[in-house]
Amino acid sequence: MTNKTLSIAFALFAAIGMAVANAATDDESSATLDAASAASIKTIQLGPRPYYLVQGMDAGHLKSRLMACKDGPFQRTDFSIAHRGAALQIPEHTDIGYTAGAQMGAGIVECDVTFTADGELVCRHSECDLATTTNIVATPLNAKCTVPWTGPGQSPAVQCCTSDLTLDELKTLQPKMDASNPAAKTAEEFLGGTASWRTDLYTGRAKILTFKESVALNRKNGVKHTPELKGATHQDRVDDIFGSQEEYAQKLIDELKEAKVNPKDVWLQSFNKDDVLYWIQNAPAYGQQAVYLDSIDPTTNPAIPRLTLDELKALKKDGVRIVAPPMWALLDVNEAGQVVPSQYAKDIKKAGLAIIAWTFERSDLRQGASKGGWYYLFDPEGKAIKKDSDMYKALDVLAQQVKILGIFSDWPATVTYYANCMGLK
Repeated sequence: MTNKTLSIAFALFAAIGMAVANAATDDESSATLDAASAASIKTIQLGPRPYYLVQGMDAGHLKSRLMACKDGPFQRTDFSIAHRGAALQIPEHTDIGYTAGAQMGAGIVECDVTFTADGELVCRHSECDLATTTNIVATPLNAKCTVPWTGPGQSPAVQCCTSDLTLDELKTLQPKMDASNPAAKTAEEFLGGTASWRTDLYTGRAKILTFKESVALNRKNGVKHTPELKGATHQDRVDDIFGSQEEYAQKLIDELKEAKVNPKDVWLQSFNKDDVLYWIQNAPAYGQQAVYLDSIDPTTNPAIPRLTLDELKALKKDGVRIVAPPMWALLDVNEAGQVVPSQYAKDIKKAGLAIIAWTFERSDLRQGASKGGWYYLFDPEGKAIKKDSDMYKALDVLAQQVKILGIFSDWPATVTYYANCMGLK
């Protein structure tokens, strides 16, 4: 690795640290960035990973095109969407993770929205993920969990929810990489289990954010917003705290309005079609870019099928403009071993819907797609995606042939690099 590449990597995390330090003392939700904030984020830092992946590609037109822009300069792009921040290496849904995503050129940053016992909206991937994403089981707050951690092999399994805690209690927890060691004999050991292709290197300084704080931080970092209203694990708690699912969905709108967020800078999301239709009908300024997340999943029992062409057309008739299936559902591999658009992707476009895809850099592809798990179901034998560098083959088809609007990534730099090389805004 060259000194220049190392310098870029060091600069990335130095910039992250500076931005987080600044954000920690700034509660301002102003609609415009002040001059000092804007100046601090003008330079996008991609680090060594994108170039490492491009170097590993097989010779060909795509590699040549991507190699040609290795020296940048790189600009922010809405095609690159920070999935939970920068969850490949940095604890998800935290100040540090969101800032890392922004520094890596993501134009849009995601906050998965759930709720506390006192009705505050917070950024967590699900209502009940605290046992694996924070240190809660090793704190006195373990006793407040719906199902506290008691030891290895317990039944029912540990379940610690944001709705078990007040906001003040939640804020005392230390975020960590999403992982656990179910066989652990102590609470501290339970906190381990991080996959070998991830890292715990950036755990220790991250902080949990409310939705309001995520909006303020995104503004400071010069990026847009894609909040996802999460389905509740305990729907009865939604009803008790907010009154109804509709009021829960409305609270998200109310906080955006209170912060005076421009609707053009927001892509609301939900797997619940009723949430999306509620926004379209009751908050049309914000609902016009609402994204219906596609639940398709052949691995569940029973399997969740793809939407039919008639169902897709019905969504469009109801006012939905954007759907977001997992990336594997939009791709296929032909007899020649080439990645191509799937029939589903063609049907979505035929129905007149735009597409956002998820999620890049969420798989260990060092042994190819055959070992890459759920996100690479389109290539179960690894005929096209044989190594990690081949992920750019999939991204190229999504961008150039499926023509997605953007893609979520656990490490936004990989997508930002591609988007800049291809002139995608």
